[in-house]
Amino acid sequence: MYLMKVKICGLSKVDHALAAAKAGADFVGIVFAPSRRQVSLEQALPLVTTIHNLEPRPEVVGVFVNIEPRGVNRIAESCQLDRVQLSGDETWQYCREIKKPLIKVIHVSITQKSEEVLAEIERGYRVLAERDFICLLDTVVDDVSGGTGHVFDWRLAREVAVRFPVMIAGGLTPENVGQLIEEVQPLGVDVSSGVETNGQKDIAKIVAFIQAASREGYAGDFVT
Repeated sequence: MYLMKVKICGLSKVDHALAAAKAGADFVGIVFAPSRRQVSLEQALPLVTTIHNLEPRPEVVGVFVNIEPRGVNRIAESCQLDRVQLSGDETWQYCREIKKPLIKVIHVSITQKSEEVLAEIERGYRVLAERDFICLLDTVVDDVSGGTGHVFDWRLAREVAVRFPVMIAGGLTPENVGQLIEEVQPLGVDVSSGVETNGQKDIAKIVAFIQAASREGYAGDFVT
């Protein structure tokens, strides 16, 4: 039986991370990149330690944008991250220098064609053969990617998801995530702004999102 993967991103407070973990999140994301959700290494450490003490527990993911690989590896090791998410313009060759398992964001604009996205993912599988990595499709708006609250074309997402096991982000909420999963059937879903109220994480929305996504999980096969 295939279970939908759920990632709650942009967490900065221990109680929000605990709520996500206890509700069944598979990944909790901490943003180290410049953003209103950015946290320092010192702020991240107690959150990571708290999650690591849970059993079972989600993977802790650190989000980075366009910094040198050595800096990513240093923070990932210092923070004992389980996985690194690269949300910038990092190349697949760059990804090879990251030591931790990866989530690589593929930016999708409103004019993007599925053929372009598929070709990019295919390049990733060639370069990162034998590596543990996940592709995440996310909306880019005015050169801003991640946490924009904007949805891209789910028809494109479906065309990609039938070929590769991808996660989907961009404008997801507790109200629409079930529809996205039904239409696209991805590997998983990722949310940040969709579980916020007035720019702050909302525990009730976090729990509602995870419950909605879990109800819509499905069993499926992928062809690569």
